[in-house]
Amino acid sequence: MAQFSVHANPNARSKGEVPYLLDVQSDLMSLLATRVVVPLYRPEGARSQALTRLTPEVRFQGMPLIAMVPEMAGIRGRDLGAAVGELASARKEILQAIDLLLTGF
Repeated sequence: MAQFSVHANPNARSKGEVPYLLDVQSDLMSLLATRVVVPLYRPEGARSQALTRLTPEVRFQGMPLIAMVPEMAGIRGRDLGAAVGELASARKEILQAIDLLLTGF
């Protein structure tokens, strides 16, 4: 699993609203059993878009998605499944949103 890889959401209850999870964990932490992921919401399912720097819009396979950084969480790597793509092109916006969440700027 690589940083900024995109995975299909394995949760049957939420995958309609959140079709993908974005792995944001550093590749240097690959020995850990868990991965830190950001849920990628369909725009109509996103709970709050008031702070666009905190919840940036990204495009994956031509689909607009909202990266809900405030909802990032740990998931067991074995539950994440294989990557279906990557979003390294959104690296700057995602890391800025994580910095904003953790440091306030």
